[in-house]
Amino acid sequence: MVIISENMVTRMVDLRSDTVTKPTETMRAAMAAAEVDDDIAGHDPTALLFETEMAKIMGKEAGLFVPSGTMGNLISVLVHCEVRGSEIILGDDSHIHIYENGGISTIGGVHPRTVKNNEDGTMDLDKIEAAIRNPSYDLYPTTRLICLENSQANCGGRCLSPEYTDKVGEIAKKHGLKLHIDGARIFNAGVVGNALGVPVQRLVQAADSVSVCMSKGLGAPVGSVIVGSKSFIAKARVVRKTLGGGMRQVGILCAAAMVALKEGVPKLEIDHKNAKIFAAKKPKHTRHYVVVAPELNPDVPMPTRADMSLAFLHEMR
Repeated sequence: MVIISENMVTRMVDLRSDTVTKPTETMRAAMAAAEVDDDIAGHDPTALLFETEMAKIMGKEAGLFVPSGTMGNLISVLVHCEVRGSEIILGDDSHIHIYENGGISTIGGVHPRTVKNNEDGTMDLDKIEAAIRNPSYDLYPTTRLICLENSQANCGGRCLSPEYTDKVGEIAKKHGLKLHIDGARIFNAGVVGNALGVPVQRLVQAADSVSVCMSKGLGAPVGSVIVGSKSFIAKARVVRKTLGGGMRQVGILCAAAMVALKEGVPKLEIDHKNAKIFAAKKPKHTRHYVVVAPELNPDVPMPTRADMSLAFLHEMR
């Protein structure tokens, strides 16, 4: 916690994580007024509007609202790996591998093959390609998917460049694999990209699917969205139902997510600026954290745990 005094008024800012953000009054009003219907039947107008807008922003054909980022990643892996015993290649420090309860294995029967994450969040391209199983050997699981994370939380919130992502995408296509991006904080990476003239959709252009969280620094109370091709989303909708993630009048939640998209994303730039200020003048009791904004430049030295120092500065706006 950090105590801030402004005009003799003291308030507390919670710096534990960007996951402790609270919905704004505008979000609450939008939720109360949301036009809703049965989304499991595909009829909720607010959900459809939000999903369509997210797909457009990410440069994909379609989108699907899901209760959480963990479910979004799990659904994506299950759609790409329809055969049990499939294998995916992912970073050894990735969120999917470490923080999602091993769901791809326990629920999906999917085997993870990890490649070491470098300090900048990347995995060496030659190591990714070397990890792809030889399909002529029937004693190996079959590689079907490569997963990236952008920004890479456990590597200090580092952003992967579109050039790097393109190269991974080329490896995937060369071997007939799919590419999924865990983009829980892709809009934070987008702030850096926009400063360099790189729109957020360019960061995920090579991906077959992307998951995006709305309830972290963007401040929505619940939910993530996954985007991809129309055929991918059609299959994802079935898997979502199987996992218990289908909800009826979900437009109430999508209304808040739409506000987060319209109002929260532009404010992330303020969060980045606040993070830099905080890094320069952080109180002594934050000595355990290094506060820096992520960069697209892989040559910049690695910061530490930017997910605990960046978007959660939302409360200082």
